[in-house]
Amino acid sequence: MSFLNSLSITGSALTAERLRMDIALQNISNAQTTRTSETDENGNPIPYARQQVVFEERGLDFSGMLQAKRRETRGGGVRVTQVVESERDFIPVYDPDHPDANEEGYVMYPNVNTTEERIDLMAASTAYQANLTALSVVKSLALKSLEIGK
Repeated sequence: MSFLNSLSITGSALTAERLRMDIALQNISNAQTTRTSETDENGNPIPYARQQVVFEERGLDFSGMLQAKRRETRGGGVRVTQVVESERDFIPVYDPDHPDANEEGYVMYPNVNTTEERIDLMAASTAYQANLTALSVVKSLALKSLEIGK
């Protein structure tokens, strides 16, 4: 594994985990948002839907495999392929006085569990910190290798 390849892998992980933290924070901040710009077929407002990040390995394509045979690998790492809405049902709460209540008096709240989001946020933060540590090790190795020539 080359020096630049390890930087690329760590950098991709930092970027992906940062987006994961941003999405978790967005979910937490919208946990009580009962109205978005969309409406259902009855004209009722649709609440905020929980967002989830989908990661994918940043693998090598065919030309990358050819380069790998020459030991010039530039693949590896992770990337975010998409941000998807959760398929969980919205949470109905009976509150007929709420402005977003439907005909039966229920308000649909987002399918966001703040405890789950906090756990996701802690996991993403821990992974981000681990990648910062790996980046620090790569930096330290690079500096030590530069001292060899002195």
